[in-house]
Amino acid sequence: MGIEKRVTELVEEKIADRPDLFLVDVKMHSNGKLIIHMDGDQGITIQDCAAISRHVGYHLEEENAIENAYNLEVSSPGIDTPLKLLRQYQKNIGRSITLKMADGSKREGTLLAASEKEMKLAETIKEKGKKAIQVETVVPLDQIIETKVLISFK
Repeated sequence: MGIEKRVTELVEEKIADRPDLFLVDVKMHSNGKLIIHMDGDQGITIQDCAAISRHVGYHLEEENAIENAYNLEVSSPGIDTPLKLLRQYQKNIGRSITLKMADGSKREGTLLAASEKEMKLAETIKEKGKKAIQVETVVPLDQIIETKVLISFK
């Protein structure tokens, strides 16, 4: 079994009683860094990350699952990390997002809704000589290469 698959099982086991938490990603890098990205519907605490780290680390040691030295890192995805899961989209409804589209264009707006196949975006459209207007657009997820939450420092 691949190490990423085993780590995924260990994380799922640890958070089985925490329906508010979810696994975003597990990556074992060639430099020995094992990174687990977690999130929660209301965010995730340092204590949650530490508990997951202890659980995963303990079992990997017990099973001698990784032969070489490794560094285990459990955190939430950084704010600049693209959204991957529907649950992340749903958690960010109401926030401003930026999209990189498959055709190379970029779009920006407020995330209004998200499903398995598409999202609804409120975009501000400004035509020359006219007032800016808000337009609701449905965007198929398969046309999006990357979605990031925009950070506002206002």
